[in-house]
Amino acid sequence: MAEILRTSLSGLMAAQQALQTASHNIANVNTEGYSRQVVELSSNTAQGVVATISRRYDQFITHQLTSSTSAFSEADTLSTLASQVDSMVSGESTSVSPALKAFFNAANELANDPSSLPVRQVMLSQAESLTQQFNTMSSQFEDLRDQTNNQMGATLNNINSYASSIADLNAQIVLDSSRTSDGQLPNDLLDQRDALVAKIAEKVSVSTLQQKDGSLSVFIGSGQSLVLGDSAATLTLAGSSADFTHKNILMDGQDITQQITGGELSGALKFRDEILDPAQQQMGLLAVGFAVQFNAVHAAGFDLNAEAGKAFFDAGKPAVISAPNNTGNVTASYDAQTIGQLAASDYQLSYDGSSFSLKRLSDNTISSFPGPPPTTIAGPGFTIETGATVAGGDSFLIRPAFKGAQNIAALITDPSEIAASGSADTVPGDNTTALALAGLENQAILLGGNATFNEVNGQLVSKVGTLTSGAKVSSVAQEALFNQAKQSRESLSGVNLDEEAANLIKFQQSYQAAAQAISVASSLFDTLIGAIR
Repeated sequence: MAEILRTSLSGLMAAQQALQTASHNIANVNTEGYSRQVVELSSNTAQGVVATISRRYDQFITHQLTSSTSAFSEADTLSTLASQVDSMVSGESTSVSPALKAFFNAANELANDPSSLPVRQVMLSQAESLTQQFNTMSSQFEDLRDQTNNQMGATLNNINSYASSIADLNAQIVLDSSRTSDGQLPNDLLDQRDALVAKIAEKVSVSTLQQKDGSLSVFIGSGQSLVLGDSAATLTLAGSSADFTHKNILMDGQDITQQITGGELSGALKFRDEILDPAQQQMGLLAVGFAVQFNAVHAAGFDLNAEAGKAFFDAGKPAVISAPNNTGNVTASYDAQTIGQLAASDYQLSYDGSSFSLKRLSDNTISSFPGPPPTTIAGPGFTIETGATVAGGDSFLIRPAFKGAQNIAALITDPSEIAASGSADTVPGDNTTALALAGLENQAILLGGNATFNEVNGQLVSKVGTLTSGAKVSSVAQEALFNQAKQSRESLSGVNLDEEAANLIKFQQSYQAAAQAISVASSLFDTLIGAIR
């Protein structure tokens, strides 16, 4: 009788667990990251039936979903941010192209009527509008950089929070697993941990390694340890020594920016490095090249007062940033004779104690110049004056184009000071210099003498448009793969309410049958006791 009772009781308990599991599944049908749980029954001679609750989980499908999540988040972030730059540089109201065209139209009007003060005033007004457009464009670039930095900072805060929670869950899972003797795993905690890994995958590419004690090691990027056991690393955002607005990713103080791949974080970094910074460099190159070359031609003419032409625009100076341990200083200025050689790039000047090297950072092209300091270095579009105290090991970051659109300004406010004549003796009717100024519009001056001002701007619009289009195509493709992987995971781990409703009926009948068997065993036991009495 005891055997019948024990077997029936095990069946009753198994059916009860199955009913509880089905109810648990139904309650969590809309819980993100929840994996459907099932009761696995196994026959046991001593105990009747043994029930173990497991979750529907597949490591390959989970890995596929994690990878596609990171890839889609990266592509979507890049596409979203790139479209903002594309709108800026190509929009009719935001592009510098209309303002540049209007300014040269005014220069042509000056060539047609060099003595007219109203015509000269129009040219000054257009010059002011053009410089303001450059300034506005630069400001918008900086706003986008701030936006990107803020987004990266928020992303790192989220990753840190998720990592800390995973470390806590690791500790709880290891503890709960060690307390059970039947191999029952804390399925809900495992789901919570996987859901946090999925959230990290949205921010950065992630990989995991299951440990024997039940904990999960989490790695990001190209293998940097984010979570090991119950310990989590901390990610921070820090400005570079050369430019505080250029942020690097640090893990416990170590720079891992170059190792970051996938997710929103990689998308933001790619946007900054491949679209935003190059666009600002190109726009700065256009502003600097235009201002320096226009000034050079204007200086060769004479104004209505028969005086030599003044600087029409303020182009500023190339920014020079010294390395922290430098002993000397250098200064830089633009060179009108070689401005056409200037590239949309930063430059690194280094001194080894005997000679200087100037590296163009966009392609790592290096030019060498003899020492010792002080000396003058003729760079491509700018000259560098080295101080006498420059010593071996000193290095300097030269930024001739990056702030060009921000620095440009119109200097002349008096229309009579516009130099239109080619000689002081032919004022005011001579238009020789005015013709030369107007002719700059169609001269291939920049990029090694291969591009006009409009073509430099056109190249920027074309490049940004191509990258933006490519990012959109990639985003659409990665979204399709993500949805496919998500559907695969849902097919395996998702809760089907119809199936769970059927299970409720099935396990209810099993419960009732087991209860009936217990009742029969109890009746038999009572009969046996009665017969003995």
